[in-house]
Amino acid sequence: MKAKKQAAAIVANAGAWLISAISLIPFLLILLNSLKDSLGASDMNLMLPAVPIAWDNFLVVVEKGKLLTSFLNSCIYSVASVFLCTLFASLASYVFSRNRSRINRILYLYMVLGITMPVNYVALTKVMMFLHLNNTRVGIILLYTAMQLPFSVFLIHGFVAKLPTELDEAAVIDGCSPVRLFVSVILPLLKPAIATVVVLTFLNTWNEFVSPLYFLSSSAKWPMTLSVYNFFGMYFKDWNLVCADIFLTSLPVILVYLLGQKYIVSGMTAGAVKG
Repeated sequence: MKAKKQAAAIVANAGAWLISAISLIPFLLILLNSLKDSLGASDMNLMLPAVPIAWDNFLVVVEKGKLLTSFLNSCIYSVASVFLCTLFASLASYVFSRNRSRINRILYLYMVLGITMPVNYVALTKVMMFLHLNNTRVGIILLYTAMQLPFSVFLIHGFVAKLPTELDEAAVIDGCSPVRLFVSVILPLLKPAIATVVVLTFLNTWNEFVSPLYFLSSSAKWPMTLSVYNFFGMYFKDWNLVCADIFLTSLPVILVYLLGQKYIVSGMTAGAVKG
């Protein structure tokens, strides 16, 4: 019986490694071709770049693609959206989970319904224009926050519901106010869920293309996704520059994902040890 379990674990691990290796092929293809010259990258293969490596591709992309400006814009949009979404989702999830009145249940279902409902860009455009948020950084941040909030509430709500209410009662007996109860007792226990929300929200907002295309007419406010699109239109024949642009655009998402996974695993491990 033990041998069968070990064999099943080995097969499962081998399958996971195989799937991971296949998933890394596109990223490896982009990385290798970003280090080649224009002629070498035209074949778009997985061959190693010739020596000397064309490191100048990244300098050309940063200079001609105006990546520094778009990078700062993407950081502002994504970081602000992550902060607002995490804050509002945590507060709303705690109230919906602990105060299960009929109105809160209706509000929760209405909020979660936003996961499946498509975005009506015609009505959204009219709302953005009415509120004078069109072509503004604040408007994009609020739009990103609203788009990511339903799933964030759904995710954190399921995690808060598993926390025993005895923790709240003990904190109230010790004299905690509602704000201190949430900040000092509940919030530290939500680290795995919050880390997941941070990673998913950052990934979705950083890779968002349609919303800034519709609501940002000024190129000075474009995020990196629109800069890549515009750069590809100008240098679609130079695949080495296009690959370098794509690599620089996807690198922050990869770093945030790896850091988020670290916090998720550490938080779950700490919770298991406490349990």
